[in-house]
Amino acid sequence: METRKQSTSTESGLQTPENELSLHRFAGTRRQARECALHLLYAFDNCLMDEQAVFKCFDDFLPVENSYRSFAVELFRGVCANIEKIDSILEKYANNWEISRMTAVDRNIMRMAAYEILEMPKTPINVIIDEAVEISKMYSNRDSGKFVNGILDKVQKERK
Repeated sequence: METRKQSTSTESGLQTPENELSLHRFAGTRRQARECALHLLYAFDNCLMDEQAVFKCFDDFLPVENSYRSFAVELFRGVCANIEKIDSILEKYANNWEISRMTAVDRNIMRMAAYEILEMPKTPINVIIDEAVEISKMYSNRDSGKFVNGILDKVQKERK
């Protein structure tokens, strides 16, 4: 007979095993926000919709009560507002890779992480890069993590 770990609901309503609760509260909401922002950026990039149209589509699925909503929106809007600058920096460090030739998932993960590196100095760079690598492993192909890590490792030089 299989024994189950006791689970507890978090503020977001997710069920999580009791011994993972504190880890979920610390890392989960930021990770969820980054994943949500990735979805928004992917739609913005691939559906050729403007920022407001994408946000409107996702607004119903991103209730105000979600603890990660404000960070996800900040990432999405920040990348959209700085996309030319971010793409220029990514191309500078992506030897022989045009931004348009990168997979949409990798491109948007790196855009989001580059924005955090450049505009959110309170977040440690190693946290930003580690999160980007882990998200790329989940949403892209198996070699993506190395590619994302290599470029973001160079992008970190841009933080002032």
